[in-house]
Amino acid sequence: MGTKASFTALVLAASRGPDDPVARYAGQPNKVFVPVHGRPMLAWVVAALQASPRVGRIAVSIDDPSWIETVPELAAAVRDGALHVLPAGASPSESVARALLALDDPFPVLLTTADHPLLSAEMIEHFCGALPDDCDIAVGLVRAAVIRDSHPGAVRTYYRFADGAFSGSNLYALRSPAALKAVAFWSGMEGHRKRPWRLAFALGPLTLIRLALGTLTLSAALRRLSRLIGVTARAVDLPFAEAAIDVDKPSDLVLADAILSRR
Repeated sequence: MGTKASFTALVLAASRGPDDPVARYAGQPNKVFVPVHGRPMLAWVVAALQASPRVGRIAVSIDDPSWIETVPELAAAVRDGALHVLPAGASPSESVARALLALDDPFPVLLTTADHPLLSAEMIEHFCGALPDDCDIAVGLVRAAVIRDSHPGAVRTYYRFADGAFSGSNLYALRSPAALKAVAFWSGMEGHRKRPWRLAFALGPLTLIRLALGTLTLSAALRRLSRLIGVTARAVDLPFAEAAIDVDKPSDLVLADAILSRR
């Protein structure tokens, strides 16, 4: 475990459109430029990646590259060659697929999102260091108990399994070209995001019954997903409550600002 491979960090920063609640609340065209504790969210994420010895290069996928020029520290990073700007696709999965084609020798890839201003080099180090050697893809998860102990008022979405409830951390690893199968699967599921029964059909009725009854473990779910996609998928248990706090709504913005003010 814990390869020291230099990762290509890919940050998804495309706008979610005029109906995004955070962008609308802050009067910004793209929420990733909304300031949190005096600094745009995207700048916090890039700074955390720059501080990590695991990251060899950083690319940001965004629908309007001119916005980068509005943030002096990001514009300087682009001029210095420390930040590569790539055009976003019509969906997150398409943005990832485009980036993997545009970047020379991209793997392994550390994938994250620009609405995660609480990301830190310590979280990145733990995630990359804990990656199992046998995985093609991995996702960082935080246990509900860890989040509630540190931030009992934080409202998060949890995936409930027999061995606990987990929240996502917007940290993913794409370790090898085999991960392209996962990107293709993701693309297919995005097309049916308003028809959840399509995902249910893909997972299979037995898996869903076990999930509904509370007898499906996280490892069993990942084994099923691995067989379905044709890759080896693993999860990394993160001990950081703040790894699960991204900014999807105005209350998250207030919470992230308060946390950063205490750091």
